[in-house]
Amino acid sequence: MIAASKAKRLTADRFTAMVRLDQNRAQAQLAKKAGVDLTAVKNIFIYGNHSPTMFPSFGHATINGKSATDVISDRPWLEGPFLETVGKRGAAIIAARGLSSAASAANALVDHVHDLMTPGAIHSVAVKGATAYGFDAHVWAGVPVRTTTPGSVEIISGYKMDDFAKAKIAATNKELTDERAMVADMLG
Repeated sequence: MIAASKAKRLTADRFTAMVRLDQNRAQAQLAKKAGVDLTAVKNIFIYGNHSPTMFPSFGHATINGKSATDVISDRPWLEGPFLETVGKRGAAIIAARGLSSAASAANALVDHVHDLMTPGAIHSVAVKGATAYGFDAHVWAGVPVRTTTPGSVEIISGYKMDDFAKAKIAATNKELTDERAMVADMLG
């Protein structure tokens, strides 16, 4: 957001923010819980901010082609420990090791750039203007996207949200709009 606001020759659509580390963590948690290989988990998208308020949308995920919520019927785990683990995994690693998860972040960056450069790739990335999912038009929020041409994405709209998902997205949107207001005040 700050870089885009200061760019003179680039439009806002040329900027993205990475939520791929969170997507990778969510994918790993679902695979572990289901007892399947990581590659069996698809369509796990991150909505919102790279923070504990983010929402990894387990309702859209599939495991071996089946709905993740059919494979993992433990809804309390999905709504509780799963979300908490994904949202706070970085802090947990630092607390346990005394070091950051730099290797995981580096791997996520490789995945992020790979998918941004691969037409047809479907992945999570934070972009501006994800209003279809209830985000403020002026914040960058993680949403599902499709790479259209190398370096360009389109938001995939139309994923249905239940009331739980809508509440989670509203919370992360509030955090993002509050952060935007704070930064705007600091920049004058």
